[in-house]
Amino acid sequence: MDGDRVEIDGGVMEGGGQILRVSTALSCLLGLPLRVRRIRAGRSQPGLRPQHLSGLEMIRDLCDGQLDGGEIGSTEITFTPGKIKGGTHIADTKTAGSVCLLLQVAMPCVLFAASPSELRLKGGTNAEMAPQIDYTVLVFKPIIEKFNFTFDCDIKRRGYYPQGGGEVIVRMSPVKQLSPINLTERGTVTKIHGRAFVAGALPIKLAKDMASAAVRCIRKEIRDLYINIQPVREPDNQALGTGSGIIIVAETSTGCLFAGSSLGKRGKNSDRVGIEAAEMLLGNLRHGGAVDDYLQDQLIIFMALANGVSRVKSGPITLHTQTAIHFAEQLTKAKFTVTKSEDEDSTKDAYFIECQGMGMINSNL
Repeated sequence: MDGDRVEIDGGVMEGGGQILRVSTALSCLLGLPLRVRRIRAGRSQPGLRPQHLSGLEMIRDLCDGQLDGGEIGSTEITFTPGKIKGGTHIADTKTAGSVCLLLQVAMPCVLFAASPSELRLKGGTNAEMAPQIDYTVLVFKPIIEKFNFTFDCDIKRRGYYPQGGGEVIVRMSPVKQLSPINLTERGTVTKIHGRAFVAGALPIKLAKDMASAAVRCIRKEIRDLYINIQPVREPDNQALGTGSGIIIVAETSTGCLFAGSSLGKRGKNSDRVGIEAAEMLLGNLRHGGAVDDYLQDQLIIFMALANGVSRVKSGPITLHTQTAIHFAEQLTKAKFTVTKSEDEDSTKDAYFIECQGMGMINSNL
C-alpha cells in the first residue's frame, strides 16, 4: 500500500498547519492515501498541536479512515481515507485552538458526503493566528456560497484564549458539484459596518473605545460613508472567559467583502486594537483586488474542486495562498495561473488567480 501513498513535505513554504488542512481534506475527497512528514517544521513548536490533531481526528471519523501518528507533537502522520459520510461530526480542541480552522478542513469534505452534515466544533471562536468566527460568518460565508452551496453557522458560545470552550454548530447539505466563481470586479465601497466586543470581566467602555478609534482612523481615508461599528457586550451565558476584539467589514457595489480585525489582550491599549483593525481594512481596500488577503487562501481548495474556470482578483499573493496552490496542484488535476493585473494605475498591486478546476463530482448523489 505504501508504494501508492502521496508524500507531503509539511515543512516547505508556509510550513504550518495549513499544509495539513489542505492535504488531508483533498486526501479524504480523492481517496488518496497520504503520508505527511516534517509537520509544522517551520513553527517554534513543531508537530501536531491540539487543534491540528482534533481536525485530523474529525476527518478520519467522517470518512471512516485510518490515522497513524496522530498524537500531540507528532511530526509524521499517515492517513488512509474511507468513504465520506454525513451525520453529526464533533471536533473539540480542548484548548483555544480555532474552530474556524477546524471548519476549513471539514467543509470541503462534507460537501461531497452522501447526506447532510452537522459539525459541532469546540475551541476558540475569537483566537489569535486564525480567522475570527465573525469573519467566517460575515465575509467567508457569503463569498464561499458563490460556489453554489449554502451552510448555516450557529454560534452557541464564544471562547477566548487561553481556555477556549466556545462552540459553533455548522449545518450543510452535500452538493453534486461546485460551480466556478468569478470575483474580479471590485466596485466601489458602499457600506462599512462592524462590531467591537467585550466578554467576561471587561467593561463595555473598552468596546466603545475600540469602535471610536477605528472610526477615526477610517475617516482619514474614507470621509463620505457612514461607518457603523456597534459596541457589544457578549451575554455571559454565550461566552466563556474574558476577551475583547473588533471586526470591521466593507461592502462594495459588486458584492465584494473586505475585513479588518484585531483582538485585545492584557496590556494592549483599546485604541490600538481599533486602529489595527481599521488599518488592516484600509490595506485590504488599497490593493484593488476583489477579495481580502485572508480570504485568498481559503478559496483555493474550492477553486481546485469546482467544475470550470474560476477567476479571482486579489492583492499580493500571500505565502498561505502560494502554499495552498502548491498542494492543490500536487493532489488534484487542477491547474492554477497567477498573473499581475496590468489594467490600472501603478499604485495598485493586484493579481489574477485563475484555476481550471478538476470538476469533482459527488458520486454519492
